[in-house]
Amino acid sequence: MNYTYRATENFWRNFYALPAAQKDSVRSAWAIFKTYPFDPRLSAHKIQRLSDIMKKTVYAVVIENDLRAVFYIEKNVVITFNVGTHDIYKR
Repeated sequence: MNYTYRATENFWRNFYALPAAQKDSVRSAWAIFKTYPFDPRLSAHKIQRLSDIMKKTVYAVVIENDLRAVFYIEKNVVITFNVGTHDIYKR
């Protein structure tokens, strides 16, 4: 499927708050992500709690150690709405 990609203001706010090294990791992961968000190198997995709250399937990809980006898909649009530690799952 051909996806288009959109990141929310919340994603960008949290991205710009990251240390420089983590921003570089996000950029590297993004190069893979925009080709295919379920690429095995990103270990995409469903986040049940957020899926239940948002009433849509929410996924996270592993960027590094405790750094994740979360997204959902509407039709052919991948919407990335947060980036950060596992704490983002609680918001």
